[in-house]
Amino acid sequence: MGSRERRVFTWDEVQRHSSRTDRWLVIRRKVYDISEFSKRHPGGARLIGHYAGQDATDPFTAFHVDKTLVNKYLKSLLIGELAPDQPSSESWKNVQVTEDFRDLRAAVERTDLLQPNKLFFAGHLAHILLLELAAWLSLWYFGASLFPFLISLVLLSTVQAQGGWLQHDFGHLSVFSKSKWNHLVHKFIIGHLKGAPASWWNHLHFQHHAKPNCYRKDPDINMHPMFFVLGKKLPVEVGKQKMKYMPYQYQHKYFFLIGPPALLPLYFQWYIFYFAVSRMQWMDLAWMVSFYIRISLTYIPLLGVRGFLTMFFLVRFVESNWFVWVTQMNHIPMAIDHDQKEEWLTMQLHATCNVHQSFFNDWFTGHLNFQIEHHLFPTMPRHNYHKVAPLVRSLCAKHGLDYQSKTLFTAFADIVHSLKDSGELWLDAYLHK
Repeated sequence: MGSRERRVFTWDEVQRHSSRTDRWLVIRRKVYDISEFSKRHPGGARLIGHYAGQDATDPFTAFHVDKTLVNKYLKSLLIGELAPDQPSSESWKNVQVTEDFRDLRAAVERTDLLQPNKLFFAGHLAHILLLELAAWLSLWYFGASLFPFLISLVLLSTVQAQGGWLQHDFGHLSVFSKSKWNHLVHKFIIGHLKGAPASWWNHLHFQHHAKPNCYRKDPDINMHPMFFVLGKKLPVEVGKQKMKYMPYQYQHKYFFLIGPPALLPLYFQWYIFYFAVSRMQWMDLAWMVSFYIRISLTYIPLLGVRGFLTMFFLVRFVESNWFVWVTQMNHIPMAIDHDQKEEWLTMQLHATCNVHQSFFNDWFTGHLNFQIEHHLFPTMPRHNYHKVAPLVRSLCAKHGLDYQSKTLFTAFADIVHSLKDSGELWLDAYLHK
């Protein structure tokens, strides 16, 4: 606090402090000035800045495992609290929805639903390592002819996809009670097993969770409007402005060319190096280099340089298709708009949907078929999603929120259908409005 006098504020006063250089937010009715701290925020300035001028109680609770540690930082940022006549959150939010979700969160914390089964995650890591060993053995024992090459390709693609789901668990601090152990294993898996920087994943992914499907706040929809138009409202805006970067009326067709096949091998593969170097993330870069050294020394003796490069980019191609279809099926068909500043529960239900549970769906998607539960409780170990799902479904039914769950095929098809609908909305606005 220093010499600053603690004061009381109205919501109008708080909401005026939402610029890049002047940022306040509210947590449990306390008002914090994060203007300078946002630059040092471990999750990045953009992440915490997305809640400037807003109530951040629910995302604060959802993202932070060690509340005691975080509260030490908050003390120096506290400048006051909401006046007694002010509501605990913005006036347009549904108080009952917020209170009921917080009651559910408290009930979850009283159970073991946030407690990880470490054997579960050890088993997933073991099956990834065994698959990678099998990929190498198939080439070492049978040679580099077509059939063992294809077997190794499938196995290595599976390793990369499943490694992506496992690094996601550690990145969300879902495995160990101490954040430092989650961070260390996260760097090992995403860096040494996959060749990507943990800092890049953290920078993008937590923004997505904080404001899913919110234009200019969720990096996962940054392809709007450069490559695609998304949702029902944004395409009309783009059309009215007579913007046409792509022939969007055909985007449901060219998605198959520049979407799933291209994201990893043609974009992420190169951008991750730029990110690590430009942000001076030297430890992440070292982990990444260790991956490329290991995989080169492992497969060049068996395949030669040309065969190795062919294998590597085919693996990235298969992984890219796997990754894009799974991650976009839960979000692209849902509401996409500017930040509507909704309650945590409402925002996540509008932006996410589930895919029906089955052993294959759970494995194939890394349990991201339970996307709703994952977004509401991002630090919850994935093996507990199915346990909390009935409670979430019941709460949604109480408040008339649409809890969507689909077959895997329907979820994939809905990506294409939604892109087609968005393209048609753009074309109509572009030609007639």
